[in-house]
Amino acid sequence: MLIALTGATGTVGGHVARLLAPRHRLRCLTRSPERASHLGVPGLAVGADLGDPASLRRALTGADALLVVTFDPLRDVHDAHLLTAARRAGVRHVVKLSALAVTDPRAQDAITRWQRACEERVRASGMSWTLLRPRAFMSNCLSWAETVRDGGVVRTLHGGSRNSCVDPGDVAAAAARALTGREYRGGTYALTGPDPLSAREQVAQLAEVLGRPVRHEELTEAEALRAWRSRYPAELARALLESADRQARGAKCGVHDGVREATGRKPGTFRAWARRHEAAFRTKSVEGAAPPAGVTATPSA
Repeated sequence: MLIALTGATGTVGGHVARLLAPRHRLRCLTRSPERASHLGVPGLAVGADLGDPASLRRALTGADALLVVTFDPLRDVHDAHLLTAARRAGVRHVVKLSALAVTDPRAQDAITRWQRACEERVRASGMSWTLLRPRAFMSNCLSWAETVRDGGVVRTLHGGSRNSCVDPGDVAAAAARALTGREYRGGTYALTGPDPLSAREQVAQLAEVLGRPVRHEELTEAEALRAWRSRYPAELARALLESADRQARGAKCGVHDGVREATGRKPGTFRAWARRHEAAFRTKSVEGAAPPAGVTATPSA
């Protein structure tokens, strides 16, 4: 089976590639095949740009299934280009990495509206599909690494609000199965961790894993918004603030059984994730550290 992957140089896509490589042929679509090679991503790295439909169709020709991971809520044409190219290239099945926020009618920020539109395009694509809806990735906490190393501190907004964050390895395992198993077609999977945790609780567990004090400091909304606006366009920064406010109102506490349904195993805990990644909080080399609030594959989750 020939499987095409977008996002293969990212947190979930790279893990999916490693899971599938032993048994399937892989074609990894990337703007920088050199970067994919440098990161050791398995499979054939093929130059393609989500803004260039012709490059996508060439890269997808002959593929049986496609993992759709897109990143830019301000360029919704990327999903349209990718799905159109996939259909014309003869791809039969699409697995879309979305976000659990799409199921919350109160979530009307720009990022969640974009994800809903992406899902609608997948359903209308004419190909069979699977939708994966994770909550925030545990790996977003890698954005804390520098301040944990330098000062033993983590600063977040609404540090007491809880999110049933998910191990991205569980998301990758679900994606790998959905790409290769016919029984997943037409399914939607809500992917969460086993327990809702606040940033303060995550910091406490991280401190236990590291064996040294790590404290949490609360940001004001103005401070958080200023930090997000230093990294992202104003519309996305505002969407992140709206998402954080929904979390503060308890919107992201729900625990779902999607990981077990998709993979046959229980979801991993944050403590187990932290143990596997403790070196990132001790040394200065943090390959693939995620930006704050999950503006990667699962924004506004």
